[in-house]
Amino acid sequence: MRKQSVVVNAILTVLVAALAVLFLIPIVLTITNSLMSASEISSNYGVIFQTTDTGGKVFIADRVNLKLIPDMVSFSQYFTVLLKSPDYLMKFWNSVILVVPIVAFQLLVALLASYGFARFPGKLKGIVFFSYIIIMLMPYQVTLVPNYIVSEWLGILDTRWAIWLPGVFSPFSVYLLTKYMRRIPAAMIDAAKIDGAREWQIFTRVCAPLCKGMIFAVGILVFMDYWNMVEQPLILLRDDSLHPLSVFLSKINEGEVGLAFAVATIYMVPSLLIFLYGEEYLVEGITYQGGIKG
Repeated sequence: MRKQSVVVNAILTVLVAALAVLFLIPIVLTITNSLMSASEISSNYGVIFQTTDTGGKVFIADRVNLKLIPDMVSFSQYFTVLLKSPDYLMKFWNSVILVVPIVAFQLLVALLASYGFARFPGKLKGIVFFSYIIIMLMPYQVTLVPNYIVSEWLGILDTRWAIWLPGVFSPFSVYLLTKYMRRIPAAMIDAAKIDGAREWQIFTRVCAPLCKGMIFAVGILVFMDYWNMVEQPLILLRDDSLHPLSVFLSKINEGEVGLAFAVATIYMVPSLLIFLYGEEYLVEGITYQGGIKG
């Protein structure tokens, strides 16, 4: 039995390693190809699409040569993106301006709402919380039309507020933080009350610090979600100058594949840094199923 267990573990390890390599290949290809010159990229990938006189696209079955190591490392693509073409940096900062306020204020709203749901149970609050779950289960495409109508009614269509407001009041963070806060032992809150703590002090000095891991985990998940958003800005922002880089990426690969690789690499950096910094909190917040650690 022990030998069989060792064999099974070895097979599972190989399978997991193979899957990890398979998932990492696109990221590695993007980074390495961004270090190639335009001529090398053209020779490796050929002409995939050719523009006709009428403006259409004709597929050409040329052979594509996937290379992990460039023949000569070149930073020309990054030089173009960072110095020659300010459009790319402007779109990058558009992404930052749209996403950072959503993450910050969504966590603030979620913390306050979660504390109310967890500390003061009742039938009305139960109905509201159940409604939150129903809304969370709906795909964003279902609520996109109501968001568009409300934004037009409020006069914020084609402004950043049309992205900020639905993002700030998203039910996703409220649900996760409420479920986590409900695990806080009542004895800890009772002890704080005996020491003379008021509700605000209980929230700021007991509940919020105990939820630190989940707050980081939720913040990372929310950042990843909105950093890669496409539908919201396409529908709610008609002005291209307000679009984030996630939307702009789909428009720069026509004849500029090298720039697309470089921009995609730059766009991955914030997500990777945040994930690496908060990986411990993310794993702890998602996988921990017991009570709150004291």
